[in-house]
Amino acid sequence: MLIDHPILGPRDSSEFVYKGDAALIRRPDWQAPDALEQFIDYGYLRDNPAGVHRELWFHEQGDRSWLVVTRDTTTHEIRSVELARDVARKEGRSR
Repeated sequence: MLIDHPILGPRDSSEFVYKGDAALIRRPDWQAPDALEQFIDYGYLRDNPAGVHRELWFHEQGDRSWLVVTRDTTTHEIRSVELARDVARKEGRSR
């Protein structure tokens, strides 16, 4: 499977490490009244969808960047690849 890195171009998936659901970018507010419940859900509950899914990938054998890969889990077709920092900024996170 080739991952088209936004900066480096097409790379073999063996250079990357799958890190889970891209929803992990949205960390809960640790000061919220229900912070404990939010962090339990954040840390332990994951969807396992069949179909289009946004995933986090880490470029371990390359520039060590984090990517959000939108991929169809049934066919492995990659629909888009974005830098995770850009996705986080679009969603209102500055760090």
